[in-house]
Amino acid sequence: MTESTRRKKLIETGIPLRTINEESAREKSLRHGLPSTLHLYWARRPLATTRSILFAQLVDDPSAHPDRFPTGEAQDKERKRLQLLMERLAKWENIHDADLYKDAKQAILDSNDGVMPDVLDPFAGGGAIPLEAQRLGLKAHASDLNPLAVTINKALIEFPSIFFNQPSVHPTEGASTNDRTGGLADDIRYYGKILRDKAFGKVGHLYPKVKDEDGTEHTVIAWIWARTVTNPNPANPVQVPLVRSWWLSKKKGHEAWIKPTVQKDGSIIYEVQHDNKGPKGDDEGTVNRKGAVSIVDGTPIDFPYIRKESREGRLGATLIGIVSDSQHGRLYSSPSKEQEAIASCPKPEDYPDGDVFDWPGRINVFRYGMTHFSDLFTNRQLTVLTTLSDTVAEVRQLVLADALAAGMPEGEPLDEGGRGARVRGRGLRLPVPLSQPTNRPMLIHCKLAKHRGKNT
Repeated sequence: MTESTRRKKLIETGIPLRTINEESAREKSLRHGLPSTLHLYWARRPLATTRSILFAQLVDDPSAHPDRFPTGEAQDKERKRLQLLMERLAKWENIHDADLYKDAKQAILDSNDGVMPDVLDPFAGGGAIPLEAQRLGLKAHASDLNPLAVTINKALIEFPSIFFNQPSVHPTEGASTNDRTGGLADDIRYYGKILRDKAFGKVGHLYPKVKDEDGTEHTVIAWIWARTVTNPNPANPVQVPLVRSWWLSKKKGHEAWIKPTVQKDGSIIYEVQHDNKGPKGDDEGTVNRKGAVSIVDGTPIDFPYIRKESREGRLGATLIGIVSDSQHGRLYSSPSKEQEAIASCPKPEDYPDGDVFDWPGRINVFRYGMTHFSDLFTNRQLTVLTTLSDTVAEVRQLVLADALAAGMPEGEPLDEGGRGARVRGRGLRLPVPLSQPTNRPMLIHCKLAKHRGKNT
């Protein structure tokens, strides 16, 4: 299409920016049901903005169709109708409004000679563009080099579209038979609970609850650890903590900070205090951008020394605080010997591993001798991650068996175009190639990435 025949798009004449901006900002407060909460990915595009901009790019401005809108008044009236449609599209609560999306789809068809374009996002990231393209009735293609982004897009976009309008396959009474993605959502809840219960049965003992002053038990949501290094002063060669800040909470009325007390033998006891008398200024922690300092005798500790100790396997860790959940908010408590002993479980015998890619200036853990992915986790974390991986494999086999028993054909794997029980029970994590070339019009979304000051 030449410049002289190119039709002007709605986005070129004006869009309801105020409404779109307000709804995009409001998305940040939606913590339940919004797809972006599946995983907090980097620089995720607001769905309201994405949905509205896609629509405005695909729909012609009324001035491009003088045969249908011959006068300026008629064009203004149609333009206002389309902008009101965009305002409604921007509101998250309207995603289930079938009539709204029917009107939006028709507007796109009217502007594209009755054919719905394909949308390609070659750097999909968190998947906002392909997701909203699907919601508008478009066929979406997405790719990304990051395996995490691929996994998010499969869970968010690919699997729901494959099992759209299919019932649950789990055998219990009360399985969902409603349309759209109700059946898939029902299965996710059902098998997710099985996965959780099975995994907890294997590693739940590694996560004991804590008791408050009244003896009430609370679930721990975080263990606060500090890396330790041997004090470089040969007169006091004890393990000292590397802590950026001793404060756990500075919220007025709920202050909490960690008080380290050095014993005569050089060991350190960590106690959580609940007042506003915590350290300030240079005493707020033991490490900053310039280096660290020993809380035992004030000896300066530079980063080359810390990196050398770490590369030689002498960097340690100590538990300094525990955060648990309650009906009244977070509780902060001092570490106990029991909690520290349980956390110091042995490394699992069989765990997935791989080399960390050395990218100077970007992947700084390499400078500390952490050259394998397993080096980035504690033994307890490795145990849980390995257990979850093994348990997922068990549950996948259960899903496959239930899907076959429910009458679903076995089918082919996902990367071979499968849509049956094998796909339901075992989703591949590898990127799927784009479909064959199509004669349909395609809207390609490209995002410029900055690398070392150059646009690429």
